[in-house]
Amino acid sequence: MTQDKWLAERLAYLRGLKAPSDQQRLLLMLADKPDRTADDGRKLAALVRAEKAAERAQKARADAARIINAEKAAERKARDHELYESAGLMILAGLVDTKTGKPTRDRGELLGALVSLAEAQVDDAKRAAWKAKGDALMAERARR
Repeated sequence: MTQDKWLAERLAYLRGLKAPSDQQRLLLMLADKPDRTADDGRKLAALVRAEKAAERAQKARADAARIINAEKAAERKARDHELYESAGLMILAGLVDTKTGKPTRDRGELLGALVSLAEAQVDDAKRAAWKAKGDALMAERARR
C-alpha cells in the first residue's frame, strides 16, 4: 500500500475516533494544513512513523489475543468433552434418562450415593469387579 493511500485511510480512521490522542490530533492537524513548513513536514513524517508503529503494535496484540483465546477455547472444549463423557457414564448406568437428560432417581438421593461412593474405602478386588462390569457395559454400548 502506498504511503499516500495508507495515510488517507488512517486519517479517515482517526477522524472517526471519539477521543483521539494528542499525537493523533496533531497528525490530523498537520495533514490538513495546506501550507506546511519544512519543520511541519518533519513533524508529520515522525507522527506518521509513530502511527504506523502503533498500528503494527495493535495488530500484534490482536494476533496474540487470538492465539490465547484459541488455546482457552481448546481447553474449554476438552473439558466439556470430559463432562459429556461423565454424563454418558451416568446414562449407561441408568441413572439419567437419555431422552430428557433428567436423573431417574431423586437428585438428593443420587448425589448422596455418589458422595458415599467417593468417600468409600473399597478394596482392590471390589474396584476390579466394578471396572470389569463397567468395561463390559461400555463395550456392549460400542457394539450397538
